[in-house]
Amino acid sequence: MASAAQLAAYCLSLPGARSDFKWGGVQVFSIAGNKMFALLDLHGSGNLAFKVDDDLFLGYCDRPGMRPAPYLARAHWISLTPPYQASADELQQLLRRSHQLVVQRLPKIRRIGLLLDEDQHQ
Repeated sequence: MASAAQLAAYCLSLPGARSDFKWGGVQVFSIAGNKMFALLDLHGSGNLAFKVDDDLFLGYCDRPGMRPAPYLARAHWISLTPPYQASADELQQLLRRSHQLVVQRLPKIRRIGLLLDEDQHQ
């Protein structure tokens, strides 16, 4: 099982990722200044939230320990409460995919500016 510190370190290792604290102790991971891809509540419940593929959202919500993220479910975000019912590897894959989903929605010029344009790496 991954700790909050390990999850935060992994999020920050993703290309262009930054973090700041909002809403009374929630660590927000974002790219391009304000495009969130993950949230980690460090001073409250320890919940982890992130975006998932639209077509997989309901399937994740049916899994034990996963539920629609409050206020963000309409954007297909899920929330996990510790102890997380997913392996460290699966959590990393989910966080990486959340990051990719947000990157894909950025205008191409912003992706290039962040060196995140997938077309250049193929």
